Amino acid sequence: MESSRAARRRARSVPRRSLMYTALATVAVVGVTAGGTVYVKAQAHSAGSAVSSAAAPVSSSPAATTQEAAVTEPVDLDALLADAMKSVSVTGHAKVSAAVLDLGSGDSAVYGDGVFDTASIVKVDILAALLLRHQEAGTKLSTQEKAYATTMIENSDNASASALWSIIGKASGLDAANETLGLTGTEGGDGALWGLTQTTAADQLTLLQQVFGDDSELSEGSRSYLQGLMGRIEADQHWGVSAAADGSGWALKNGWLPRSTTGLWDINSVGRVTVDGHDYLVAVLSNGNATQAKGISLVEAAAKAAVSVFTGASASPNATSAAVVR
Repeated sequence: MESSRAARRRARSVPRRSLMYTALATVAVVGVTAGGTVYVKAQAHSAGSAVSSAAAPVSSSPAATTQEAAVTEPVDLDALLADAMKSVSVTGHAKVSAAVLDLGSGDSAVYGDGVFDTASIVKVDILAALLLRHQEAGTKLSTQEKAYATTMIENSDNASASALWSIIGKASGLDAANETLGLTGTEGGDGALWGLTQTTAADQLTLLQQVFGDDSELSEGSRSYLQGLMGRIEADQHWGVSAAADGSGWALKNGWLPRSTTGLWDINSVGRVTVDGHDYLVAVLSNGNATQAKGISLVEAAAKAAVSVFTGASASPNATSAAVVR
């Protein structure tokens, strides 16, 4: 019989993707005929806009003047994200995939498919794997491991990442940890090439849930430790998904890698952002960028578009809000 832990892990392997989202509509009576037919106007409310439908007749008593009703309206969140991503300029050989999750509701959306090189965002996964090993052994990180973890996450130090990569057992150790964490589309890089670990935006969203969510294989202490490091990224790396936050409310890890075979850049960013008191998990992966700067601009635009699905903020000056009331 499947254990409760295994069942939870299987259920988390894909973030909850609510394809049907409820929108509230206020139905206001605008006229009554002599025969008792009431004409109403449905006004759909979103975080950033309101759209009125044409008047339609409903049956009511002649005395009726106003009424309100909650109306469910199906909304495909993946489609909303795809629509928001239309405002994002993807040029040349670049390719981008994005995923976002509302921590409050657990609803998520994913745009794009395929696998991407992780570059340095895998450092979050490496540390999660190390923390799992210590949890299972009932031990604590050594002083040296803590030093490696700090410089690996806060400064994106590669030598520290290589040291911890070896400690966890390289790709086999990462893959074993990811099985526990519920990542199904991530494969550790060959040999010492941790930066060429392959992953998907959906998997990175699953990993972020393990780091920032309550239903996690990581202990509260492990989650708090990882969150703290991701919230203290050095100043020259304050870019990426943090562009979607409304201030300093973010915690992230970025990855950037120029590919020697093409001269094009992998630019990735994952983390948590806070907007108007609400927390969102965001993962944006990209490759084929002509320069690092262009890749950063692409990732930041995609992060803003992803969060706009839930906040109603326009992804571009001319975009129409597609968000729905939460």
